[in-house]
Amino acid sequence: MVGFMEKEIDVIDLFLKMLSAKSITPDDGGLLDFIAKYLSDFEAVRVDRGGVKNLFLTKKFTDGEQHLCFAGHVDVVPPGDGWSSDPFTPKIEDGLIYARGTQDMKSGVAAFVAAIKELKSFNGRLSILLTSDEEGDAIYGTKVVLDYLKENNLLPDFAIVAEPTCEEVFGDAIKIGRRGSNNGVIKVFGKQGHAAYPSKAINPVNLIAPILPKIAGVNLDNGDEFFEPSQFVITDIRGGLEVTNVTPGLVKLMFNVRNSTKTTPKDIENFVNRNFKGLNYEFELKPSAKPFMTNPDSKVVKVLTKAIKDECGIDTKLSTAGGTSDARFFGEYGVATVEFGVINDTIHAPNERTSINEVESLYRVFKRVLKEF
Repeated sequence: MVGFMEKEIDVIDLFLKMLSAKSITPDDGGLLDFIAKYLSDFEAVRVDRGGVKNLFLTKKFTDGEQHLCFAGHVDVVPPGDGWSSDPFTPKIEDGLIYARGTQDMKSGVAAFVAAIKELKSFNGRLSILLTSDEEGDAIYGTKVVLDYLKENNLLPDFAIVAEPTCEEVFGDAIKIGRRGSNNGVIKVFGKQGHAAYPSKAINPVNLIAPILPKIAGVNLDNGDEFFEPSQFVITDIRGGLEVTNVTPGLVKLMFNVRNSTKTTPKDIENFVNRNFKGLNYEFELKPSAKPFMTNPDSKVVKVLTKAIKDECGIDTKLSTAGGTSDARFFGEYGVATVEFGVINDTIHAPNERTSINEVESLYRVFKRVLKEF
């Protein structure tokens, strides 16, 4: 039987303290030590690598076999210009809190830390994984901790990453997967020459012109009910000397493919080679994230969906939209992972903000999840 303390934690007070920490990636702003002390009854393990600070907190409440992990990051992107107030001095106005990290994602971290602080009992093992390198290169962050957990037989069965996922109304979307991301460069070689003598040159612009309609914006698969089609998106084309009288000897194309589980990096490679066959070209592909999806019938999806329904009265949407997050690393280890947090309309923007009501609602949803799990 799951139980909680009689007196609720002031999640907004905790949230404001976290927002005041200047934790620009990969600096944690002292938050990991603060959270470890705040949850002092949990075993704390630091897995710091490459200048990145990581924290794993764990507690086995009963002999139950299930292991639920709440995960997130305490680092934020640089504030940039255009703020109407100090981005690291939280401002409350008309029920909204303004500061860097309000949506992405100190709201989520504050909500689950506060919910767990109140917890008196749980069926199985409960843990928290926090990093200070999600907004950076993400090389020495969550993935490093998961490697450590695998080596020590501590990988969770389920994970909830509290990234901001809602689109228009709090509770309207959770993410049960993410597309992968693949970055590529294609260099097409010709022969530089004088623009007045085109027959003496080989213009690579002419070579790629008939190819572009076959690749630009083309879907590599049809997608499915959860994933949009994997589209070949050209992000840059350049070549030449920026003069009008010299034909270029090289044209470089850059592209990105956000791929579903139906398209692999090998499929992308075959697509490029098929379309550029016969030309003098070089091609490089760098996959930066693998796609993953959690079964909609998984316990963590069902419990979270019910908690949102009970708290918000909303039938939440199961989504795989958006960019990449650290949830992808859990997916690689076969952990049933979902993401849920506040509305994401001002992430990384000046005057980033969220509402007091959303943060308190998120905290209550997580309490319901802990009770039902």
